[in-house]
Amino acid sequence: MSHDPAFDASIPVLTEVFAEPTAPGTPLAQPAPVVEAEALPPPAPVVAALEDAPEALERRAVDHWSGEQWSVMERRVTERILQQLQGRIDFVLEQRLRDGIADAVDKAMTSFSADIRNSLGDTLSDVVTRAVSQEIAHIRMLEK
Repeated sequence: MSHDPAFDASIPVLTEVFAEPTAPGTPLAQPAPVVEAEALPPPAPVVAALEDAPEALERRAVDHWSGEQWSVMERRVTERILQQLQGRIDFVLEQRLRDGIADAVDKAMTSFSADIRNSLGDTLSDVVTRAVSQEIAHIRMLEK
């Protein structure tokens, strides 16, 4: 006789259904016959809840929730949305900062380059004018 050490006959298995005793000391009723789950139709409220779940939940909440429950729900939804959006907000903010800084640097470099070009052109013109004047003055001195 083989005996499974994990099986204890005194513990009912999941497929056994017992009726509640009517009085203390009354023995348990005999197990009900096992019926396959597929043979039983789902209870009507379950079917309605599955078909109409969002609307049913909303109606139940509107009819039965207190102001405190609504506040808790609002806080939870707000926190969840903020958490979901935080990564996107960070990305968009970083991108806008990069674009803004890039535009500002481009404008500053364009302005700075134009200022340097004008300043360098003026300086170069002054240097060439002085060099030509000095050379002409040197040639005149040699002629005399």
